Amino acid sequence: MEMSELRALLTPAGLELLDALGPVTSTAEAAAAVSRLRAAGHSPDLVSAVVGQAHLRAKATAKFGPFAARMLFTRAGLEQATRLGVAARHAQRIRRAGLTSVADLGCGIGGDALAFAGAGLAVHAVDADEVTAAFAAYNLAPFGEDATVRHATAEEALGEPVPGQAIWMDPARRTSGHSETRRVSADDYSPSLDWAFAVAAQRPTGIKLGPAHDRDRLPTDAETQWVSADGSVVELVVWSRELAREGVRRSALVIRGERSHELTGSADAEDAPVRALGAFLHEPDGAVIRARLIGDVARSLDAGMLDPRIAYLTSDAALTSPFVQSFRVRETLPITPKTINAALKTHGIGRIEIKKRGVDVDPAAFRRKLTLRGDAEATLILARFGDQRRAILADRVPAAD
Repeated sequence: MEMSELRALLTPAGLELLDALGPVTSTAEAAAAVSRLRAAGHSPDLVSAVVGQAHLRAKATAKFGPFAARMLFTRAGLEQATRLGVAARHAQRIRRAGLTSVADLGCGIGGDALAFAGAGLAVHAVDADEVTAAFAAYNLAPFGEDATVRHATAEEALGEPVPGQAIWMDPARRTSGHSETRRVSADDYSPSLDWAFAVAAQRPTGIKLGPAHDRDRLPTDAETQWVSADGSVVELVVWSRELAREGVRRSALVIRGERSHELTGSADAEDAPVRALGAFLHEPDGAVIRARLIGDVARSLDAGMLDPRIAYLTSDAALTSPFVQSFRVRETLPITPKTINAALKTHGIGRIEIKKRGVDVDPAAFRRKLTLRGDAEATLILARFGDQRRAILADRVPAAD
């Protein structure tokens, strides 16, 4: 968004027009809204800003629920924003540590800051981008003086230590500009990771990073927590000092809907022994894999590794866990379309989910070679174990609560 559009939007008339327009969910709806508003005599800057915000509000519902209907967004800010349910858990950790305020150094559009303020923490937020900071100030306005926002860099805003204050940073991908997210290397983060980790060594800090961040470049004296939400690994958080839990160096937080489950360890877990394919195959949650706690999950299920190089577990017991998706094995087959099609016909399978690990197969291309007829459904898992490439025809087991 350009500054001219921002000025047109942040007026009583502009905000009233946005609220009256409602959500815009498609390109066709956006085009129709632009034509209607321009015909009504509104300026190009205001129309562009209002329609753009209405579209972003519709997209933001997945992260912010009903709160999205009164928020303002930049495109990059929405992409980078923490889901509100995840941010609420960050706020709970800060409260449990006995801290009372947060300096959010790189607040974006204010996703985490909203959760911090909602949990009763005083928030002092900054962002290096002027438009983004303005939107964060609008989003946090309902909290009054308990949540302040200013336009500044993290380095400018740090200041001297404040008793009871936590530091929160989201340096990944935070580049100048606000319309698009530009993928950059960790060496180009702003603030730099060296600076962020130096702050974390001195003050209670949470640093949000991408879940695929190089583990070798993480502090060894902090807690590293991988977070998944509804099946997708969404972030890695480095927690330091009072915000790191005693004896915990690895954590996998698995969130499904309103419920969450956590697995912790003092170090990477030792892998479980390899064993032959049993009656059940278990796929660990991505957060568990990233945290390298697969071995602990395997032992909790009395399961073994299918292959030492592949993150699949197997067991004979019909046990479920919130840290895995379990599949009941029907049969194993060679990875040949002819053989698999015969099995699909026998079982009357008309809908198939294809998963793969450790084999060089394009699932979309492989699907086109399958003949699917019938009312049943199943999962086809293409995997390598030992020196074999096999197809496992299986059924999903309902996830554990």
